[in-house]
Amino acid sequence: MARRRRRRIGTVREVVYGTLAVAALLAIGTVGYMAIEGWTPMDAFYMTFITLTTIGFAEVQPLDYGGKLFTVGLAFVGIGTFATIASRVVTILVTSSTFRQRAMQRRIDRLHDHYVVAGYGRLGQRIVRDLVSGGRKVVVVERLDERAEELREEGFDYVQGDAVEEEALRAAGLARAAGLVLVLPEDAANVFGALTAREIAGPDLFIVARTNEQTSINKLVRAGADKVISPLEIGADRIAQTILRPRVDQFMEQVLGVDALSVDLEEVVVREGGLLDGRSLVDVDFRRRFDAIVVAVHRAGGEEWRFNPDARLPLAVGDTLVVLASPEQVEHIRSQEGRTSMA
Repeated sequence: MARRRRRRIGTVREVVYGTLAVAALLAIGTVGYMAIEGWTPMDAFYMTFITLTTIGFAEVQPLDYGGKLFTVGLAFVGIGTFATIASRVVTILVTSSTFRQRAMQRRIDRLHDHYVVAGYGRLGQRIVRDLVSGGRKVVVVERLDERAEELREEGFDYVQGDAVEEEALRAAGLARAAGLVLVLPEDAANVFGALTAREIAGPDLFIVARTNEQTSINKLVRAGADKVISPLEIGADRIAQTILRPRVDQFMEQVLGVDALSVDLEEVVVREGGLLDGRSLVDVDFRRRFDAIVVAVHRAGGEEWRFNPDARLPLAVGDTLVVLASPEQVEHIRSQEGRTSMA
């Protein structure tokens, strides 16, 4: 840490000294031409500038013997100095950009159970913001330069590359990720991305893919996507629900919106040896203990759902409780579930 800090201080010092040296050369040249040739400050500055930068334009005015000697001296001393300083500044800028990229890659390499979002278009941007607001760690894979610059300015971790390429997905830490969100603009790219991701991360990775065409759903599922979502269909369903059941729609909007109510629908998984393992909601006095509502239970190892479950229903390892509670309450439930039932 101390070494990196000294390196940064040294880089800043180089830029400052280089800027002062360029300013000094411009000042010396301007004053010299004014004194020797009697030129105006603008003419003198312009002549100094084109000499140091070797632009090659003609002299501002004809030079006498003293002016020619001064130009030779200024060129001999200044051109090399100016070129060296300019080259060093460019090197520093490139090195600084490379250093930032390497530092970000090191952060990504340390991530586990994060989410990789492939594509940073309008849909991808909203997904990234919602995931980050929900406390999830996110890495974006984006190919376009302008969107990569947006990600850098907004402080998100990203990999610039094609999300259908194995190298880019591996760089995003997909093998250690909890999930992949494929929101590339073309269905074919999402299909290929799902195939590549499944090959890298295996069956445990949860993959959500966007589709623009109904005919692509089966292709994406066969390619390895766990869930395929059509924004067009969801938008149509949402409009219909708003018309048919406006109050229910308002309630769901408040519950599911990232920045809405202080409560949310969350998942709590029954752990082996945990508080709920082999016990019912009544046994642990769930409602009074956590002040939360269990909306449904998804039974482990199948597709069975129990909505508004009986509080006397014995729970088993792998069962998932859908709970309506605040983030603090959910965190309390999970922390208690992580303890043994003897606690």
